[in-house]
Amino acid sequence: MKAVVLAAGRGVRLKPLTLTRPKHMLPVGGVPLLEWMLIRLRDAGVDEVLVVTHYMEETIRGYFGDGSKLGLRLSYAKQGKVLGTADAFRLAERFVDGEEFIGVYGDLFVSPEAIKAVVEAHREGETTLAVVPVEDPSLYGVVELDGDMVTGLVEKPAPGAEPSHLANAGIYIFTLEVFRWIRETEPSKRREYEITDSLRMMIEAGRPLRAVTLPTESWLDVGLPWNLLDANERALVSMEPSVEGVVEEGASLCGPVHVGWDARVRSGAYIEGPVVIGEGS
Repeated sequence: MKAVVLAAGRGVRLKPLTLTRPKHMLPVGGVPLLEWMLIRLRDAGVDEVLVVTHYMEETIRGYFGDGSKLGLRLSYAKQGKVLGTADAFRLAERFVDGEEFIGVYGDLFVSPEAIKAVVEAHREGETTLAVVPVEDPSLYGVVELDGDMVTGLVEKPAPGAEPSHLANAGIYIFTLEVFRWIRETEPSKRREYEITDSLRMMIEAGRPLRAVTLPTESWLDVGLPWNLLDANERALVSMEPSVEGVVEEGASLCGPVHVGWDARVRSGAYIEGPVVIGEGS
């Protein structure tokens, strides 16, 4: 299966961290946030990914290259302007080449089971949307359900006016008909082409849009600095100990400690995990 990952945004709410790199390249557990998503997609059965870029795209391309280091085939498409999620997915029409495909936002940190759960629940010929329960739905796109069928999508409703506590998780499986609805999508109040508007037209036309509910703890939207701290905590807690560098005799590593390539832990050091020691340290 193919996947399309949106990684074009600047990450304004993460300034000043994003003045020197895209938010998708911010480190989480010692590797870029985007790398976690690519690994999750690979482990869910994806072998080919299109990354949609814009801001500092050379940083993303330079790090991931053709994807072979992750066991993937990566290609890239650059948005001329960041005109919204529907416009970004529009760039994938030739890439998917007639197949259903996974579409995800690249600034998510998800558990290993999250993408797999969406793939397993998907029914061929239908569009699938992941949702997740959240405490404050007014901060997100909110999804209204009848059973597991989506009946409505409301973008950041006013507090107290939310139709549910289920947020759009930004993980989809699209059929090819999505491109038809994207072409009919009008600009939003933000003057962007939103994929949620495309999906809303699908629902109004009677097309099936099925939801898969993910556990709250399996999903994190990394849009704010404290979200980045939460993502690092989740990554470190789930980490397995490994040594790619040099640990001198007389050094002690306790618990989950990762020693990166070309790093050296000198004799007498005592390190209690979870800890990531980066390359060359």
